[in-house]
Amino acid sequence: MAVIGYPRVSTTDQDPQLQLEALNAAGAQRIFTDHGVSGAKAERPELDACSDHRTRARAA
Repeated sequence: MAVIGYPRVSTTDQDPQLQLEALNAAGAQRIFTDHGVSGAKAERPELDACSDHRTRARAA
């Protein structure tokens, strides 16, 4: 099974680097990152892309 990851930072001033490093260390083969997206927002484009990727991979 492929490892995919989704780091998110709430503001554009924040840096997802530590999250990215942890995902890479865990062997993530595909990473989708949202920058400046609050957890309260309904729209998270990269989370949607991650979900779509997972759905397509399961169907294959």
